[in-house]
Amino acid sequence: MTEAKDNLPVDDAHTNRSHVGEGIADGRNYPGYILIGLALAALGLALVAAGYGFKGWALIAGIICAVTLVGGVSAVLLERRRVKRLEGLGLTDQEGH
Repeated sequence: MTEAKDNLPVDDAHTNRSHVGEGIADGRNYPGYILIGLALAALGLALVAAGYGFKGWALIAGIICAVTLVGGVSAVLLERRRVKRLEGLGLTDQEGH
């Protein structure tokens, strides 16, 4: 057993991952998740606009969808890479499972 940051014992033999719940606990991920959610909403708007024949609005919503999706995924991956770098690991290094 080792000591955690708060001097609480950590059972390393039975702990599967060192970052369980990291996406919830780390507030720096929220902007990325919000952008991904906005991308999904924009995708829905683009599909509805295209279905009703509003080509201009469909194009605008499609562009917004693409930009927010790329921005959201980039924000989440950059934050994940920052956390891994602080631990001395690479972005693709496996943990736990």
